[in-house]
Amino acid sequence: MQVVSVNTARVEHFVATSGQPLDSAIRKRSRAGAVAVGPLGLAGDEQADPTVHGGLAKAVYAYPQEHYAFWSTVRGQAQVAGDLQPGDLGENLTITGLLESKVWLGDVLRFADCELIVSEPRYPCFKFTAHMGFGQAAKLMVQSGYCGFYLAVKREGTVTAGEAFELRPGVREVGVVELFKARMRKA
Repeated sequence: MQVVSVNTARVEHFVATSGQPLDSAIRKRSRAGAVAVGPLGLAGDEQADPTVHGGLAKAVYAYPQEHYAFWSTVRGQAQVAGDLQPGDLGENLTITGLLESKVWLGDVLRFADCELIVSEPRYPCFKFTAHMGFGQAAKLMVQSGYCGFYLAVKREGTVTAGEAFELRPGVREVGVVELFKARMRKA
């Protein structure tokens, strides 16, 4: 398991393909070197709406790189221009080797200099759909279960692109995919 990219963004104003003006920090971009991890997330990262993003339980968002091929394909079918790059799903950590189906709430991702605890799945919002550039993006995230997961900070430190990490199992009572699908059925 490895960190492919560490990504942050400041809140910016952009206009969605629908013409809707939005304020968001979903457009994350790769950072070089070690990035500090504090109780509320990565240094240099912001959230436009702290009522639904960020906070202690959702300090860091991780997303498997393995799903990028799916999103590139469906964006191509929707005739959305531009290639996806790490951070384009709004994630702070683009990771490889760990899918949602192998992650449970309470599991710990142990990095060389910090530890993060899996807290909940990511649920898609209208800004995700607007950023992806086609109207079915949120629906496809729900259908695929390719949601990624939020992490709380157990031990502050730093994280760096290219570093390996290990998964330390928690109590294994509620899986990320199980919780995601249960909540999406009710939405």
